[in-house]
Amino acid sequence: MKVLVAVKRVVDFNVSVRVKSDNTGVDIAAVKMSMNPFDEIAVEEAVRLREAGVAIEVVAVSCGVAQCQETLRTALAIGADRAILVETQTELQPLAVAKLLYALVEEEKPDLIIVGKQAIDDDSNQTGQMLAALAGIPQATFAAKITIADGKATVSREVDGGAETLKLTLPALVTTDLRLNEPRYVTLPNIMKAKKKPLAVTTPEELHVDVKPRLKTLRVAEPAKRAVGQKVADVATLVDKLKTEAKVI
Repeated sequence: MKVLVAVKRVVDFNVSVRVKSDNTGVDIAAVKMSMNPFDEIAVEEAVRLREAGVAIEVVAVSCGVAQCQETLRTALAIGADRAILVETQTELQPLAVAKLLYALVEEEKPDLIIVGKQAIDDDSNQTGQMLAALAGIPQATFAAKITIADGKATVSREVDGGAETLKLTLPALVTTDLRLNEPRYVTLPNIMKAKKKPLAVTTPEELHVDVKPRLKTLRVAEPAKRAVGQKVADVATLVDKLKTEAKVI
């Protein structure tokens, strides 16, 4: 079984981002970039499936600028067998990424596609669902556990009312949640080995995919600063302020 995993290069989750002075976006110049945490979970799950003998190959894919090769090398260090970069300078929106991944799915013919449920930069939570629709395959989102047997994937996922278990016929797509696993620590020997693993580079033009943005960001602004709190003498004063000033009760 072949597993394809999509990974995205994003601003590291430990970095406090700042809005550009012209309000056109977030300033990412000279900030630390890393693999999207949900995608890291996806890579870890794919590698575990291979280590368990369920899968025979794990292919990591990323779309974006040339620096995404660093993200793919991290995926290779975790344990992916090879990587593919769709290199472009164009701003990629979820639909464009889904179309690029679909073009690669048509070439690679994976039995299972695992992607993070969302990226921490735009929080769109759309790419996985769009890819499943384009490929015409079943999907299970927010996976907390994945089991593969007899050509089917059994996926446990959390829903508002508790837990839900789905059984999908392969090929299928799964998006990962935080509870699926805890990614391993990448060791120096594996980082060195990753440098020797194959990493192919292609472009949207070679895949015959139009990635022109269809949405335009008009303005990006920081959230309003939190107001200074007030101390009150007693409960009666608190209730009065909640009624007359805050107007929440």
